[in-house]
Amino acid sequence: MKHEGAIGPNSPLYLQLREIIRGKIENGEYLPGTAIPPVGVLAETYGIHRLSVRSAVSALIGEGLLKAVQGKGIFVVGDKLEQELETVGGFRRNMEAQGQRAETRVLVKALRPAGPAYGTLLGLPAQAPVYFIKQLCSVDGEPVSLEEIYLPEDVTPNLEKIDLGVFSILEIQDFYGIIPMRGEQSLEITQLNPADARQLGVEPGRGVLRLQCVSYDGAGRAVELTRTYARGDRCTFSVHFQREP
Repeated sequence: MKHEGAIGPNSPLYLQLREIIRGKIENGEYLPGTAIPPVGVLAETYGIHRLSVRSAVSALIGEGLLKAVQGKGIFVVGDKLEQELETVGGFRRNMEAQGQRAETRVLVKALRPAGPAYGTLLGLPAQAPVYFIKQLCSVDGEPVSLEEIYLPEDVTPNLEKIDLGVFSILEIQDFYGIIPMRGEQSLEITQLNPADARQLGVEPGRGVLRLQCVSYDGAGRAVELTRTYARGDRCTFSVHFQREP
């Protein structure tokens, strides 16, 4: 039985399905960072062979609209904005630029009220919803830092549907056209609680470096608060400056 929007006989089936999927991406039914239905589901929905579905998906992967992740599915990439600021990166991108094999593992992803402290830092009411992400960052299999990230829900909606094992925060911001233009950073020595110290592979009570950064877009809106707790034996922070003429 044909479903609404089923593929007709006037052109190759995979080309018609390719345009249907493209349309769903463009109209927001398939959101950036989320998975499209599996090949088998698409084949059953539109009454076509799996090979035709794979051909349509492969074409969209070639165009950069979809991304295949082995064991997880096919994800929507969407249009990306070209990044103009050399200082904007993130853990994974910065490490890979240095030839290191970097990985991040998400420990917590939740939607919660900003609260008074984080609301003040992000310029939000205390009851405003923010996404809280906690992830462990490793290089060559060894933990080097813990990251706590706070993102206003109205800036990055639908984050709960996006697999952070597939897309980085910077890539997700690209999806929504968010370009951090400046940041306010502070660095201090602090201690982790015993559970976080075990995750990071340091002795409880041992000092770690804490880098806090609030990022702002061109309109001055706070778009991200990140606190990075880094092992002092594995990480250093560099600051570059140039005297104004």
